[in-house]
Amino acid sequence: MSGLGCPLSCAHSTSKFSPARLNAINSPHRKRSTPASSTMIALEGRTGFCSSSRSLREGKSSLGCRRRLQETVRSRPLRCLPSQSQAPSTRSGLEPVLEKVSAFAPATVANLGPGYDWFGCAVEGDGDVVTARAIPGEPGKVVIAGIVGDNGRLPLVAEENCVGIAALEALKMMGNVTCGVELFLEKGLPLGSGMGSSAASAGAGACAVNLLFGSPLTENQLVLAGLQSEASVSGYHADNIAPAILGGFILITSTDPLELHRLSFPGDLWFTLVTPKFEAPTAQMRAVLPTEIPMADFINNSSMGGALVAGILNGDAKLFGSSLNSDVVVEPVRGPLIPGFMQVKEAALKAGAFGCTIGGAGPTTVAVVSDKSQGEEVAAAMCEAYKKHGQLEIQKSQVVQLDHRGARKFEK
Repeated sequence: MSGLGCPLSCAHSTSKFSPARLNAINSPHRKRSTPASSTMIALEGRTGFCSSSRSLREGKSSLGCRRRLQETVRSRPLRCLPSQSQAPSTRSGLEPVLEKVSAFAPATVANLGPGYDWFGCAVEGDGDVVTARAIPGEPGKVVIAGIVGDNGRLPLVAEENCVGIAALEALKMMGNVTCGVELFLEKGLPLGSGMGSSAASAGAGACAVNLLFGSPLTENQLVLAGLQSEASVSGYHADNIAPAILGGFILITSTDPLELHRLSFPGDLWFTLVTPKFEAPTAQMRAVLPTEIPMADFINNSSMGGALVAGILNGDAKLFGSSLNSDVVVEPVRGPLIPGFMQVKEAALKAGAFGCTIGGAGPTTVAVVSDKSQGEEVAAAMCEAYKKHGQLEIQKSQVVQLDHRGARKFEK
């Protein structure tokens, strides 16, 4: 992480925020599990996050809990811009401190095997860049001036585009602003790639708007703005947008109130990422997921999820990789939809990878490797398998490490 006072900088740190307005599409709520004697586990409301029962167990009122969490977040500095650049607040509203500024948000890998909807990480390399410019006399308005890198597929209407929705939400959180914002989006990530393309746009957009006004919003508020954007695409889940803004490994234990934990891996950790030329829209890939699973599968994924976290905290790449490799709920139904995936996974393991799985909704395939040299060998084996068994050309192959910084100011 950067040295700008990130509130999630230690291995076990927790950050909470209870939003006043969380009416997004598919907002998750915790469901009671079926009795222990049942052989099936219901997966309705798959993210399963709800704050009310937690507050009651602690003997605290929901309102009091929310106020306490809000105060906790407000006292923490934002990392997107040093705190000395605060926007001037006048009687007429919040004014921008810059005429124009650009922000970058990295690619992310969600789920990482058994961590469906509650785990993700940011990785080095490509990402999206958003340039925000103040528009005098248009308070609260967001205009998308242009987009490059999308082959003309994304809408220029702010309310219909991830970057525009995140920017609008950020402005709403700021309150009374004196001007509007013009956005220009440079897509560095392909659409439907399983690399958090929509989250990168939303994260960079929210960060750029925040920078424009002197960073009045906290990182958690930026995640909430991005969550509203993500909801319009694939549902209310933070496993891409949280790491896109915060960087590193992010464990999500609740979205209402927002509760994030940043996990630190002591040492080097390498990923091989192979993206074939095949689009897997997130909404379609979520539609194939089961609504019930056998108890044995539930136990396996719970155990492997714990091992995934243990591998990170202990700096054990082999344990992390084997846990990532062991999803028996999501991968078995999504894998067959990606031509050649199962053979690609087998090729990665034979080439020495500790584990291999689908990145997010796919088709990007992620493998955990010991070092860059081995990563290149694994990448070659994976690419060959996609060509041979999936008849797919390769869009990109790379060996990368974690991006610890997340969304940040971008200097062109």
